[in-house]
Amino acid sequence: MKIGFDNDKYLRMQSEHIRERINQFGNKLYLEFGGKLFDDYHASRVLPGFAPDSKLQMLLQLRDQAEIVIVISAADIEKNKVRQDLGITYDTDVLRLIDAFRSKGLYVGSVVITQYSGQSSADAFRSRLEKLGFPVYIHYSIAGYPSNIPLIVSDEGYGKNDYIETKRPLVVVTAPGPGSGKMATCLSQLYHEHKRGIPAGYSKFETFPIWNIPLKHPINLAYEAATADLNDVNMIDPFHLEAYGVTTVNYNRDVEIFPVLNAIFEKIYGESPYKSPTDMGVNMAGNCIIDDEACQEASRQEIIRRYYQSLKTLADGTGAEQEVFQLELLMKQAKISVSDRPVVLAALEREKEAGSPAAALELDNGRIITGGTSDLLGATAAMMLNALKELAGIDHHTHVISPESIAPIQHLKTEYLGSKNPRLHTDEVLIALSASAALNPLAKEALRQLPKLSGCQAHTSVILSSVDTKTLKNLGIQVTMEPRYENKGLYH
Repeated sequence: MKIGFDNDKYLRMQSEHIRERINQFGNKLYLEFGGKLFDDYHASRVLPGFAPDSKLQMLLQLRDQAEIVIVISAADIEKNKVRQDLGITYDTDVLRLIDAFRSKGLYVGSVVITQYSGQSSADAFRSRLEKLGFPVYIHYSIAGYPSNIPLIVSDEGYGKNDYIETKRPLVVVTAPGPGSGKMATCLSQLYHEHKRGIPAGYSKFETFPIWNIPLKHPINLAYEAATADLNDVNMIDPFHLEAYGVTTVNYNRDVEIFPVLNAIFEKIYGESPYKSPTDMGVNMAGNCIIDDEACQEASRQEIIRRYYQSLKTLADGTGAEQEVFQLELLMKQAKISVSDRPVVLAALEREKEAGSPAAALELDNGRIITGGTSDLLGATAAMMLNALKELAGIDHHTHVISPESIAPIQHLKTEYLGSKNPRLHTDEVLIALSASAALNPLAKEALRQLPKLSGCQAHTSVILSSVDTKTLKNLGIQVTMEPRYENKGLYH
């Protein structure tokens, strides 16, 4: 992928800007941290050059000043809400986040259970954390939130919440996912700090939408595509335009809630420190784009990928038509179609020629490699082998895995493991290639090419198995698939 983003500049600018905001509020800042702190692959896809752990690295530059508060909603604990990207519940993810932050040398001060109204599962989670020696605070549901400001900013509203004991100037408030109550936690702390005579401020750190690029820039459209299931919409910040005469971009939820936030700030402080939602943000990503066209193209590809993902979830019964319609509209706004993704046409053409499922992968030099279905290999496994041979300069007709070594694996699958499909998946073909590499120098050379597949684009003419999907994801291959199954069964 062509680099379009200066990651080193971003780390410097972002950490410095946060330091300035800490100083602005008397050396105490509650920073609501939106999005993913770890593995921000959306940002790395639409801003090529943005490292997936950039936000973490930025925090590490502030580690002596920062402590982390992790927020989880009691309602999410009660309904066992799951992080779809990881397949684990939110309460389990809290434990994972604590371990992950600590392993990087970051101080995790406490966990806050929000929207509490007596849920037994929340009580059990609190007890579990306290037995592990971890501080837990409770924040309660407030009737009429967020509109009933006289109640919210009172001893019966925010005042009823536990006061979170913090030790450092920068308090990063994060959560396993959206809707956990990060903003309410920050504002509750402002109320308590003010009552104690401690100056403190609030800011928000969201990478997207990027406030200082155009509203319909592909990067911002790609953010809308990523949040299509949440009905988030980018919009011009009307408060910023009125206050400064400058056009900036924000998103609907922040714009809609700003009058309420302003009223809360005024109730706590007597006046608001901000004139617009844009003022509240500290994001410097837009200042670090060094090749706008590279970022635009990467974002256009992301929109198409999101569209295909919505078609796939619709096909398997977990998606909604409205999400598909919204993504189709975004594609029209970006002036793109699926034909702008070269691997789509290549996979469909290969399928048409062979009469069976096919796959295609685009290498970083623009060359497209395809794979078809055979008695030995699935289309994706064949595509993978063909791509590795191309990268290693091995003749296409040369076997790097002997057919004789594949047969025993097929026998194991069908006779002992109960599989109906004898063809090798991508993970199985890679294991076979690894075994062959011990004696076959060509197989060893092919295996060495695997890192070069990271960032490559791929498409398949049918919905992949979860095994193939996971393997491609682990290799960093960005795959889309046609929204149809290879067979017409109801269970896949």
